[in-house]
Amino acid sequence: MKYVIRKLVTTFITLFAVSALVFFSFSVIPGNPAIAKLGTEATVERVQALTHEMGLDRPVLTRYAEWIRGIFRGDFGNSYSYNTSVTGLLSEKIGTTLILSILAILLTVVISFPFGIYCARKSDSKIDVFLTGFNQLIMAVPSFFSGILITLLFGFLFKLFTPGAYVSYKISFGKCIGYLLFPALAIALPKISMVVKLLKDTTIKEAEKEYVVTAYSRGNATRAVFYKHVLKNAMIPVITFLGMTFADIIAGSIIVEQVFSVPGLGRILLTSISGRDYPVVEAIILLLAAFVVISNMLVDFMYRLFDSRIKI
Repeated sequence: MKYVIRKLVTTFITLFAVSALVFFSFSVIPGNPAIAKLGTEATVERVQALTHEMGLDRPVLTRYAEWIRGIFRGDFGNSYSYNTSVTGLLSEKIGTTLILSILAILLTVVISFPFGIYCARKSDSKIDVFLTGFNQLIMAVPSFFSGILITLLFGFLFKLFTPGAYVSYKISFGKCIGYLLFPALAIALPKISMVVKLLKDTTIKEAEKEYVVTAYSRGNATRAVFYKHVLKNAMIPVITFLGMTFADIIAGSIIVEQVFSVPGLGRILLTSISGRDYPVVEAIILLLAAFVVISNMLVDFMYRLFDSRIKI
């Protein structure tokens, strides 16, 4: 119980530090959001009036304290560009990006684990040599380029989906999943190749340890030793990698969303950065940090499922 409480406190402190870093960083960046919003109509008088209306002339500590209080109420402030609540603006887009990221994680696990285990058990065979070479090729291809190839192959050639015809999960969850499956695959492919290689290498190294030889000497079946002992211990570094990869998957989601025209956090993040819509950018960065920190915390909890000796 103390371990859980300690992890929760650490997570809270980390997110608080991220919020302060993000907010104060945008406060010292050159440029005035009021000028960006007014554009060609920016006169000195109008800039001053809009700056006061947006509250940007108040002390930065006061604005930060109000922003933090709002976050605890679920209010991230108002968008400068869209003149609406940031929470309402991001509500559906967060869901889209989160579904896409979860799909990418699931594809990574479902595809990489069987292939990694198979390559470990068939190490140095002809099929393993082929899969290893193919795996290296997939690993070298970035997600956005994989997205282009998937769009050309499955979208235009085989017509399994219509590029750009995204359907919101609020309208049809099934159609939404059917569309997001392809960008999720583009995100997952490099991660799949990495997990396959890592799982194969760690499994082979684990199988060479003395306790495995002892287990065999006691008459245990090969299959039982492999799945109950070798694979269980080999999974610990793989889980660590998957937890660290979650941040890359979210970043990959933001990039791949542009390729597949998915209206998630990626599109609005890029628009808000160029338009100096700081409340939107700050909210998105803080939410992404929360996803990453919480996923790492869950990974730490999962460690104990595989090895109860792990305390930290």
